[in-house]
This record gives sequence, structure tokens and C-alpha cells, in this order.
Amino acid sequence: MTVGRAGQARRTVGIIRIAAGLLVLAGMITQIADQLINDVFVPAEYFSYFTIQSSMMNVVVLVTGGVLALRFRRDTVLYTGVRSAITVYAVVTAVVYNALLRGIPPEGYVGIHWPTEVHHVWIPVYIVIDWLFATGRPRLGYRWLWVAVAFPLAWCAFTLVRGAATGWYPYPFIDPATAGWGSVLAYIGGLAAFIVGLAALVITYSRRWERQPDA
Repeated sequence: MTVGRAGQARRTVGIIRIAAGLLVLAGMITQIADQLINDVFVPAEYFSYFTIQSSMMNVVVLVTGGVLALRFRRDTVLYTGVRSAITVYAVVTAVVYNALLRGIPPEGYVGIHWPTEVHHVWIPVYIVIDWLFATGRPRLGYRWLWVAVAFPLAWCAFTLVRGAATGWYPYPFIDPATAGWGSVLAYIGGLAAFIVGLAALVITYSRRWERQPDA
């Protein structure tokens, strides 16, 4: 690959990342506006969903990554470590939604649907493709695994404590009223193992297939 083609590939990566980040933001704004118009917006609940919190991360990381790709030949290790974490969260979001939540009859207000598909399907697919093929990715050390694991653990702890205090849980599989604490702990254990294994796989891929632009 010539210098010109390598630079063009990085510019393309940058533009697509920024566009993807803005699409996530547009989806969130659409949901909030729709709920406000219909007088059903509850900020404490909306911003408690793992999908929404990880989507806010996606906006920041994708737009930042787009700027880096437009300005530099190579992403920083810090950025790539954070990007590895949101790649894990994207896969978890897609798998949990499509395996456990899709098809469950919604309770309460049913809003505009396209942001749901963007956040749970199309952006996760794009983030995985970006991780696999975008140029400029340095190798990561396995210490970054704990960065990917930290947020889901903190989210889970907060959600269980908050749910015990308020009686509201964002997802039925972590609500003990659905099938008891045994089921909740089984789901948490399974998801924790999945996250650790996925984070290790993502980091291993970066070490074996370092994506450097050709000089």
C-alpha cells in the first residue's frame, strides 16, 4: 500500500467513525425528544440502561477516534485500550438484546424504533468491523482486560443496589422478582465470564494482528 493509499484509508476510517458516533447521538436525542413530547421521559431510568451508558461512551470514543484517524497515522495505546473496552460492550449489548430481550412484549410506552436497532445491532456490528479491519491500531497488553471488566461490574453493583432500594430494574433478567436471586446470580456469572473471555479475545487479536499503516 502506498503512502497515499494508507493516508486515504485512515481518512476514510476517521470519517466513518465520526459519522457513526453522530448516528448514536442522533438516536439518543430522538429517543429523549420522543419521550419528552409524550411526557414519559424519566432521566433516572433512561440513563440507567447499560445500552444508554455504553452508547454515550460510543459517541465520545468514536468521534475522538475519528479525529485521531484524520490527524495521525496511528491511534494511541490509551485510545486503543478504551476502544477495546467499548468493542466488548458493543458485543455484549448486541448479544444480550438479541438473545434475551428481543421479542419480549414491551411494558409502557413504545417509542420510535429505529434508535433501538441502531444501538443494539448496527453500531455494535460496525464497532466490531472497525476493530477487526481499521488501520493504525497498536498492540495492547493484557492489563487492559481489567479496564473492559471494570465498568460492567460497577454498573451491575449499582443496578442491584438501586433496584433493591427502588424496586425498578432496567432488565428483567437481573430483577429477582422475575425468577429469583438464583437466576439473577446465574445470569451475572455467565455474563461476567463472557465479558472476561471476550475482552481477552479482543486484546489477543490486537497482539496478533496489529493494524499498522504501511510506510
